[in-house]
Amino acid sequence: MIALASSTPAGYASKQPPKFYQPVITHLHEQCQDARAIPLHEAMLARCEEVLGDSAPYTLASRGNLAYAYHVAGHLRRAISLNEKTLTQREQVLGETHPSTLTNRNSLAYAYSAVGEWERAIGLFETTLSQRKEALGDEHPSTLTSQNNLAYAYEAVGDLGRAIPLFEDSVAKREQILGHAHPQTLYSRNNLAHAYEANGDLKRATSLYEITLTDRERILGATHPHTLQSRNNLAHAYQGSGNLARAIPLFETTLAQRVQVLGDTHPDTLISKNNLAFAYKETGDFDQSIPLLESVIAQWEQVLGETHPDTLNGRNNLATAYEAAGDFERALPLYEATLAQRVKVPGNTHPDTLISRNNLAGAHFDSGDLARAIPLFEAVVAQSEQVLGDMHPYTLLSRSNLASAYESAGDLERAIPLFETALVQREQVLGEAHPHTLTTRNNLASAYFKAGQRDRAILLYELTVAQSEQALGNTHPDTLITRSNLAHARHATQAGQRGGTVPPTGKPDRQRPHATG
Repeated sequence: MIALASSTPAGYASKQPPKFYQPVITHLHEQCQDARAIPLHEAMLARCEEVLGDSAPYTLASRGNLAYAYHVAGHLRRAISLNEKTLTQREQVLGETHPSTLTNRNSLAYAYSAVGEWERAIGLFETTLSQRKEALGDEHPSTLTSQNNLAYAYEAVGDLGRAIPLFEDSVAKREQILGHAHPQTLYSRNNLAHAYEANGDLKRATSLYEITLTDRERILGATHPHTLQSRNNLAHAYQGSGNLARAIPLFETTLAQRVQVLGDTHPDTLISKNNLAFAYKETGDFDQSIPLLESVIAQWEQVLGETHPDTLNGRNNLATAYEAAGDFERALPLYEATLAQRVKVPGNTHPDTLISRNNLAGAHFDSGDLARAIPLFEAVVAQSEQVLGDMHPYTLLSRSNLASAYESAGDLERAIPLFETALVQREQVLGEAHPHTLTTRNNLASAYFKAGQRDRAILLYELTVAQSEQALGNTHPDTLITRSNLAHARHATQAGQRGGTVPPTGKPDRQRPHATG
């Protein structure tokens, strides 16, 4: 985040920029209405350039603030262009390692990450961290912020082996330097919990979310925005564990408090509405889920615009709700429209665009239209491999979904090797007990069974049930499905049946709602 300039740099007392813009800009920033402040930022920058010159420190700060407003409003390419220009000028005027230059480099890396240019983002995050360590030391707050940002980028590309140790080190250092109860320590602890959750370690994630929520309630108060964020994240972890009975009341409480504290149309409030609606959908309560999602999208369109990433994410989630309710007449056109918009912004190979293409393929899959589903899945696999790499979680997800489509089409010769590859890779990247790994193992067992390899199928089902019970719990929906598949396979084998099938559970994965906000 870029700090909004609030005072004139020394040496410009006789050339004051128009300060009357600043209180309004600051107010809009505090209300998360940065998009509305863009005309003011633009006017202020034009005035700074006229009065102070193109490369004056105050002008550079103003240009950085405008880039931040573009970023928040979803105008990512404009944000990148402006950040690149400002960084070049700051390097020339202030030097490579000046604090403002390092902040600018961090902002540019964050913008690259938002458009899916992870290689460029990670390179900049790594450079910024190295320079901050050299200039400020390993334990300086800005250094720890860079370390957190780099860990976030590693997590985003699925490199949890590097992300988690960085997060853990940040927590340890902030606890030592700032104390266990400092807000920045709690922030780092929240990020570590999120990484544990992404790694499928739901027990450690839930425990850490619970501890962080308790501390934030005690230190910041029950309705502080950071406390509400922790409550939302804990609810999401409960949901991921299949414990919707605990997740939904927590989502409902968080939403009510955000409406009261932040207002009905605040971006965090809209995220809470989205998350609650998605949880309702998972219980099959479409009467509550679909109207809530429809209202959220209307508000997102009004507050953030029709092409903002959150708006498009909401449309994607509404399409999944229509699909889950069996309403393919509304689901398919919405998936197609969302994909078309994401192809334009943020681009054809952005991870969000790949998710939309995957979900559209999944809707065709669920509607029985394999002729459309399979080519789409094949395209997603090819693009994911090219853009994200062979071992990225999205690539593994799309590969598993393609295998499921081949299996449904009866093409077991292509399905089984693809499942086997996806399983080995998910075990390597995510771990043996990660929910996605368990899903792939269950689906491979189903394919073995259909191919007549019943002994192999039963052994794999038994392993998956044991690991699901340990990782997810006895009553998690995925555990119940795999246990049912195992019982069916055993019964069919004992009865000497031929050609029996196990109910498939390899339904293509969908994009989940926001976990933070």
